[in-house]
Amino acid sequence: MPLSNPVAGRRHLHTRTIKIDGYEREDGLFEIEGHLTDVKHFDVNASHFLRKAGDPIHDMKIRLTLDGEMNIVDAFAVTDGMPYENECNKITPDYREKLKGQKIAAGFRIFLAGLFGKLKGCAHMTELLGSMAPAAIQSMYGHGRAKVPDPDKKPFQLDGCHALDTRGPVVEKYYPRWFQRDAAEVPALKP
Repeated sequence: MPLSNPVAGRRHLHTRTIKIDGYEREDGLFEIEGHLTDVKHFDVNASHFLRKAGDPIHDMKIRLTLDGEMNIVDAFAVTDGMPYENECNKITPDYREKLKGQKIAAGFRIFLAGLFGKLKGCAHMTELLGSMAPAAIQSMYGHGRAKVPDPDKKPFQLDGCHALDTRGPVVEKYYPRWFQRDAAEVPALKP
């Protein structure tokens, strides 16, 4: 279903694009590639840079190499477009150094904030990484060579959003083992 029509005329100012692709490698590992761009639809003449309409202000890429258990075997980051030339990109190598050996798991965004928050990283790269973690899970979900979840361990996604509330009807139907019978406390969803 499309969004409703705008209520007033408008001018396109900015487009942020985040594209994430998941791949299986021939050697059994997986790669998740993310690409973030910010583009203005008008010329920008700031005190420190000039960008023509359509030229990216931010153009950043990250590749994560993962094993079947979501361990980060390798990472590679590139900053091609940035507002502060030869400054923004100085932090880029830290992403590889700090991500190798880590694991994508519950709480990964909070973990990223600790590794790369504020002065320790680039806000745009860290935002991209935060989007890449769920895309990695989606890429590997149901894949025969990815590690099968432990049936005795509560699935990580439960209680991660309103639809997967362990007191709600979705969990009762699809994850009955983890359903909590105190569903009376859950407000009914409106149609």
